[in-house]
Amino acid sequence: MKKRELGKSGLYISEIGLGCMSLPGDLVESKNIVDAAIYAGINYFDTADLYNGGNNEELLGSALKGRRNEIIVATKAGNKMNPEGEGWTWDSSKKHIMEAVKQSLLRLDTDYIDVYQLHGGTMEDHAEETIDAFESLKKDGLIRQYGISSIRPNVIKRFLDTSSAVSVMMQYNLLDRRPEEWFPMIQKASASVITRGTIAKGFLTSEGLTRAAKANGFVEYDAGELTRTVQALSEQTVDLHAAAIAFTLHDNTVASALVGARTTDQLLDSVIAYEKKTTGEEITLLGNITKIHNYKEHRV
Repeated sequence: MKKRELGKSGLYISEIGLGCMSLPGDLVESKNIVDAAIYAGINYFDTADLYNGGNNEELLGSALKGRRNEIIVATKAGNKMNPEGEGWTWDSSKKHIMEAVKQSLLRLDTDYIDVYQLHGGTMEDHAEETIDAFESLKKDGLIRQYGISSIRPNVIKRFLDTSSAVSVMMQYNLLDRRPEEWFPMIQKASASVITRGTIAKGFLTSEGLTRAAKANGFVEYDAGELTRTVQALSEQTVDLHAAAIAFTLHDNTVASALVGARTTDQLLDSVIAYEKKTTGEEITLLGNITKIHNYKEHRV
C-alpha cells in the first residue's frame, strides 16, 4: 500500500483509508475488518463523534487497542448531540470543540488525535474562533493536525486561507467530479483532499448496473443518465471498481480515498481493486465518459 503526505503535515497516510461509519456494531466483526485493513497496509482510519452518537469512536478505539502507534486516527467535531440523544445541532464554537475533543479522546481511548476535522461549516460561523480552538488543541498536543469536512467552496476557502489546515474531506468519484474545480485552490493552500463516496454508493463496482436500476439518480444524473453512464463505464473497463479507485487517486491533490466496509470481504474487495493496475489511458477514457458538474451554491 502506497502512502502520500497529507498536505505539508509530515503525516504519510495510505492511499486507501477506512471510513469507519459503516463498521458493524459487533466489536469482534469490526476488529476483524480493522485487523484486515492494517494487514493490507491501511493506516488511515476516519470516524466522527456524530456517528452512532459516539459509539463509532468507541468501537474504533476498542478495535485499535494495542496498535495505536501503527495508525493515523481522524475524527470530526461540530455537531452537538441533543440532550435526549436524538438529533443534533451545529456548534462550531471554541467552547464546544474544546469539550468535544475531550469526549472523543475518551471514546477513542487515546491521548491524541492525528487529524481533527470540522464536520461541516457555514459562512455564518465565527471561523476565527473555530480555528483558534484547533490551534490551541494542536499547541497542547491533543491533536497533531486539523482539517475540514465540507463541500462548500466558500467555507473551505475561508478555512484554508486563515488557518494551517492540512486536509479537506469531500465526496469525489467518477460520477461526482464537482471538487475538481477547487483542487488548485486546495493544493495552493498546501492541503490535501480526502475523498469519501469513492465508489459512489456502489454504482462504480460490479454491482453498479443493478444498483443504478433501483436508484432515482445520483448527484446531477437523473435515473436514466445514471444507468446509461454506468453502462458506458462498465463497457470500457474490465474492473470498474479498480478503475474508480484509480481515477480518484490520479490527481496528487488527493492523499487518500476512503472506502467503507460492513464485512471483511467488502474491505478486501476494495483492497484487491486498489492493487489492480489501471492505465493512464483508461483513466482518461473513463473521465471523458462522465460529466464535470460544478457546485451551484456556496461558490467563492
